[in-house]
Amino acid sequence: MTAPSPPTSKVAPRCAVTPYSLTLVRIVIATTGALSADPVAKFAEHLTGPDGVVYVTTVIEVPRSFLDEIRSEEWMPEPDGNAPWATQEDAVIARYVEERGARLTDPLVAALRERGVDAKVMFLEGEDPTATILEAVDEIGADLIVMGATRALFDESQWESISARVAREARCPVLVIPAGPVEGDEES
Repeated sequence: MTAPSPPTSKVAPRCAVTPYSLTLVRIVIATTGALSADPVAKFAEHLTGPDGVVYVTTVIEVPRSFLDEIRSEEWMPEPDGNAPWATQEDAVIARYVEERGARLTDPLVAALRERGVDAKVMFLEGEDPTATILEAVDEIGADLIVMGATRALFDESQWESISARVAREARCPVLVIPAGPVEGDEES
């Protein structure tokens, strides 16, 4: 007697996990720098297995006041005739996104690499972090999204938190890891 074959679907899922998957192979870890790097790295190491891929990402919103400032005549560098200002502006924005993104993701990436997990880093720019994260998940075909919760997810006032929105809108599993204990809290 042979085992039944998995059901086929005509609709491509947002994430690739099926009931017959034993190992997750593509994980997107979305962080704002609040995740505890070592426990998350250990968890990711176990889930990805030898063939897995971990993507560490953060979404950077470029402040509109920053854009206004770099567009102003006071800040604008002297034209050198080599590159139009739009190209220079794009380079400044890209540098801002990369520097800010690296500050937020470096501890987690280092913890993953210490465990032998070669993480791919993506610095994403966007005004809506939830939509930006879910677009990246779609492009990658991720099996799991890992995020941190820096505030209570189930407090009525928090339903619009990024973690809650991703958990609600994602079509793949979402692991939400709470922030560590707050000073003064009693541990049970």
